[in-house]
This record gives sequence, structure tokens and C-alpha cells, in this order.
Amino acid sequence: MKVKHVIVLHGLYMSGFVMRPLCSRLEESGMTVLNITYNTLDPNRDTIFAQIDECIANEPSALVCHSMGGLIARAYLEANSPASQHVTKVITLGTPHKGSHIAQKMKQKGFESFLKNSVEFLLTKNGNWPFKAKLYSIAGDLPIGLMPLIVKGSQSDGTVLLDETKLKGMAEHKVFHLSHTSMIYSRQVLDYILKCLSEDD
Repeated sequence: MKVKHVIVLHGLYMSGFVMRPLCSRLEESGMTVLNITYNTLDPNRDTIFAQIDECIANEPSALVCHSMGGLIARAYLEANSPASQHVTKVITLGTPHKGSHIAQKMKQKGFESFLKNSVEFLLTKNGNWPFKAKLYSIAGDLPIGLMPLIVKGSQSDGTVLLDETKLKGMAEHKVFHLSHTSMIYSRQVLDYILKCLSEDD
């Protein structure tokens, strides 16, 4: 079953605006795209999930998510609405599936006010991917950001550790030599996303 609809979810401190170039490429390939903007510091689950449900409309759909957006996607699948059964693929870019080390450090140092309600997603400790939808996890290994200072000698995209992007049960784990934000705009990454979406299940 070919994917008809793609729902795009951005990451922390961002908006749907940053995902527009990616969305344009997906639309050019003939898919209907819903680019959701949500308040990352106070995500309204009911509103986000209702928007996703409406877009899916009982047709084969995929979620393409950057960073924290991938954790919102997981929460959506956990909510298990009838529409969510039609999600066949989830593609995440730099998502800390096992929980965010940087968010944990910020909480420990008393900087929780910078994260607000995003912590309920960023501090989850997931070990596996139990859903019917296939997970394609994209990671970066160009460490431009705070992570090399926080965890010396670590492999990361500068914000998210490489290990945080891996889960048992994922369909594929793909690493690009890119930083956390640059992967959104990479032609290489876009080509890979389109390849994943075009493959029959």
C-alpha cells in the first residue's frame, strides 16, 4: 500500500516553517502533506492528535518527524485511535527515542523552565518500538552543538546522541554526516525519506 498522506512534525523550539522545504519535496512527489505547528513547550495532545486523525482519513499514511516530533508521533500511536491503525511508516530525524540526555542535564541543573511541558516527551526512556508502523530512524554524526561538551568523546549530531536514535524493533537506522538541524534541509536525507515512503510494505 503506497502512502497517500504524510504528517510532518517539527522539533523543540521550532515551528512548521522550518519543515517547509521538506514538505515541498514531499508534495512534488504526489503526496498530501499536513505540516503541523504546535507549541513545543506546552504541546496540546488532543489538538495535535485530532489534526493527525483528520488528515489520515482512513488511508495509508506516514509520519515524518524531526527531533521531539518523533516522540509526539510515538505518543500519538500509543493513544491508539482508529485512524492511527492506518499509519504504515514513521520516519524520524534526530529523534532521541530513548530520552534526551541534554534535557536530563538541563533538568538536573535547574533549567527546567526552558523545557516546561516538553519534558514529558523528552525524558521518556523507551527501549523498543512496539508498533505495527515501520520505524525508519535517521541520525546525524556531525557533532555541532552542546553535546561534545556535555559527553566528551560521544557520537552525536551535536544535540542528540547517536545511541538515543536507536530502538529495538526499528525497521532501519541510517546515519548521515550531518548536524541536528542540517538534516532537515539535506538533499541526501530527503532522497532517503522519499525512498522509504515509496517502498511498498
